[in-house]
Amino acid sequence: MTFPLIKPHGGLLINRLLSGDAREEARVTAQTLPKISLSETNLADLEMIAMGALSPLTGFMSQQDYRSVVHDMYLSNGLPWTIPITLAVTAEQAQRLAPGDHVTLTEGDRPLAILRLSEKYTYDREVEAAHVYRTTDGAHPGVARVYRQGDTLLAGDIDVFDLPARAHSEFAELRYTPTETRRIFTERGWRRIVGFQTRNPIHRAHEYIQKTALEIVDGLLLHPLVGETKGDDIPADVRIESYQAILNVYYPASRVLLGVFPAAMRYAGPREAIFHAIARKNYGCSHFIVGRDHAGVGKYYGSYDAHYIFDEFSPEAIGITPLFFEHTFFCKSCGGVVSLKTCPHDTSHHVSLSGTQVREMLSRGELLPEEFTRPEVSRVLMRAVRERTS
Repeated sequence: MTFPLIKPHGGLLINRLLSGDAREEARVTAQTLPKISLSETNLADLEMIAMGALSPLTGFMSQQDYRSVVHDMYLSNGLPWTIPITLAVTAEQAQRLAPGDHVTLTEGDRPLAILRLSEKYTYDREVEAAHVYRTTDGAHPGVARVYRQGDTLLAGDIDVFDLPARAHSEFAELRYTPTETRRIFTERGWRRIVGFQTRNPIHRAHEYIQKTALEIVDGLLLHPLVGETKGDDIPADVRIESYQAILNVYYPASRVLLGVFPAAMRYAGPREAIFHAIARKNYGCSHFIVGRDHAGVGKYYGSYDAHYIFDEFSPEAIGITPLFFEHTFFCKSCGGVVSLKTCPHDTSHHVSLSGTQVREMLSRGELLPEEFTRPEVSRVLMRAVRERTS
C-alpha cells in the first residue's frame, strides 16, 4: 500500500525547465535578446526555481512579493516565505530594459534561460538586511552580498533551457530534483521522511541527531548544501566525501538517501531555517531537523533563534514538521553522545573541539578523537587539509 507524500508548498510542484521543441526554440530566441549575466547566488536560485525546489516561485520576485517577504515573511498570496529570491542589476542595465521585454540570463557568455520581465523596481538594501539578516553589519556575509549587488531588481517568470554548468559536472549522480526524490520515496514505501541540512562535514553529534530522528520516520534525506558558501567553509566535495565515507558502514542503506542541495548559503539564521524547511517540503520531506544555530554565522543570532521563529507561523501554513534539537556532544561520563537536555555533567566531561583545534590537529596529521567524529571522516579531512597546504 502506498501513501501520498506531503504536498509541495502551495500545492503544485513547479517545473520551469523547457524540453523538446520549446527548449530549442528558446535557445534560438535567446541569441537575439539583451543579456544579463547571473551571479553565483542567482545561478543557484535559477536551478532551484527550474526544478521546483522553490515552489511556488516561477521566477524572480515581484515588488509586491519582495516587500511582503522582507517585512512580513509571507508571499503576497499568504504563503509563508522568508528569503527574497531576486535578480539585482545595475541602474545602467535596468535603464535599457522595460516591462514586457524578454531578457536572456547567462552564466558568463553561456545562455541559460529567458526572463519575461514583468517589472523593475528599486529597494533599500539596509531595510532588507535589517529584516532578513537581523543586522546591517557589512561584515555579515549575507549582508555583504546584498550590499554588493545592483540597485534595481528585475521581476518575472523564467523559462530555463539549460542549467548552470555545475549541475552537469558537480555531484551529478546526487543532484536529485524534487520530482526524483518524491519518486524514490514512493518506490521505497516511505511516507514520513526527515530532511537534514548541513554545510559542514559530518561529526558524531550530527550522526546522533540524524539517527534519533530516523527512529520516528521511515527515511532520512541527507541533503548537504553545495551552492556558494563562505571562503573559509569546508569545500563541498570534502563534505560530500565525508558522508560517503561512513554511510555504508554506519547507516542502514535502505532508510537513507544522500542527495545534494544546490542552494547558495545566505547565513540568514532563523529566516533561513524556515526557507530550508520549505525547500525540503518541496523535495517530499514531512519532517525537518533544526539544530543549534541553524544557518547562523558569527554571533549574529541566538543559539535557538531558529527554533523560536517557527512559533511565528501556524503548523498548517508551514506544512512540514520541524524537529528541534539542542546542542549535542560526547560526554565521557555518560559514555555517549548526549544533549544539554539529557547530560547532567559540566563541560569538563565533554569532548569539544574548536574549529581552530580541528584544523591544527589535521594539519599535524593527527586523527580527531573518535568521540568527535568517525576515523573515516578524519582521514577525509586530513587528506583535504594536506592537499590544500601542499
